[in-house]
Amino acid sequence: QLQLVESGGGLVQPGGSLRLSCAPSGFTLHYYAIAWFRQAPGKEREGVSCITSSASINYAGSVKGRFTISRDNAKNTVYLQMDSLKPEDTAIYYCAARGLKCYADDSYYTYWGQGTQVTVSS
Repeated sequence: QLQLVESGGGLVQPGGSLRLSCAPSGFTLHYYAIAWFRQAPGKEREGVSCITSSASINYAGSVKGRFTISRDNAKNTVYLQMDSLKPEDTAIYYCAARGLKCYADDSYYTYWGQGTQVTVSS
């Protein structure tokens, strides 16, 4: 079964940092675009960041300058480094994969992880 596995979530104080990881089970990420989405309670899922197979990157305006997406093809893993975290970043974070290019619409993504909870609170 092909799926993604996220890790690295947790509880952090405002201003703190977390690094999320996304690793596949059953396939290699090398030829896929990988996106991070998040969903806060009572809100729709929203795109956070995406990296294409050729390492082109985009960010949502709300996280630009604070979050950094990267991929390590040798480790078959994509990371989301989250710095200067704010309470409004609290959400379940999901990674998702699709072929080559990034799309903002989450319906274009084929593979999904189960999500990891990020809570920013003092």
